[in-house]
Amino acid sequence: MYSINNSIKETKFNGLQVHKIIKTDTIEILSICLEKGALFPEHSSPLDAQLIVLEGNISFSINNAVYKLTEQQHFSFPKNVEHWVKANENSKFIIIR
Repeated sequence: MYSINNSIKETKFNGLQVHKIIKTDTIEILSICLEKGALFPEHSSPLDAQLIVLEGNISFSINNAVYKLTEQQHFSFPKNVEHWVKANENSKFIIIR
């Protein structure tokens, strides 16, 4: 059946919010909303992942390097590598893994 989900659009900026949009046997999509200055603390992904910035500006730190990512940019990163994310302004992005 067809459905429309507005959860990403309707999520208000309030610290760090993580929502599972889809989880199947082959794919998981997470929606991340970070208020300006909020930190997604150090963690790792169990699978290789793709990050796509929907709005805002974030700093993504991995392997002692920090990448500044802005709207409509895509970033790939490997599984089992510690990383953290900080919002330089109110930001929303998705993780596909």
